[in-house]
Amino acid sequence: MKKGRIEAFSDGVIAIIITIMVLELKVPHAAEFKNLLALWPVFLSYILSFIYVGIYWNNHHHLFVVVDRINGRVLWANMHLLFWLSMVPFATAWMGENHFAPAPVALYGFVLLMNGIAYSILTRSLIKHHGNDSVLAKAVGSGFKGTLSVASYALAIGCSFFSVWISGAFYVFVALMWLIPDKRIEKTLE
Repeated sequence: MKKGRIEAFSDGVIAIIITIMVLELKVPHAAEFKNLLALWPVFLSYILSFIYVGIYWNNHHHLFVVVDRINGRVLWANMHLLFWLSMVPFATAWMGENHFAPAPVALYGFVLLMNGIAYSILTRSLIKHHGNDSVLAKAVGSGFKGTLSVASYALAIGCSFFSVWISGAFYVFVALMWLIPDKRIEKTLE
């Protein structure tokens, strides 16, 4: 099967996810800047989640640049990833609305953890379909960043019940780690 439809569908779902997140930002009924201050947890959680969804969109794009075909396994692995990405707006809203309380911060971490696992499954499915000597397999290599991300999410979930700030630091750390441009696929294509 060709990859065009999976890319178009994924782009559409990710665009809807971002739209849902921004629609969750409720405008204060008062027209003074001080009323925005009460919304800082909502804005902060939105910014972090927007960055995460952007990271997944960017990396998803890079995955599909180096493959030329897909199969049913890849389709379902991609749907699995999109399912967990679609949970980001819910976890984001709950965390922001509850001012980073422990349970919402833990759920947010769980959703991020599942996104990381789902992305890893998608990557492995693509590599299995294209072979261990494929451009993608060479570009991905050991997947150290992915493994470190999943471990960080797991630690953050555990930390959320005694320090939401430590959990938040883990979430920011992983986001920053992925914001640094990953040139493996681009270098492999050269």
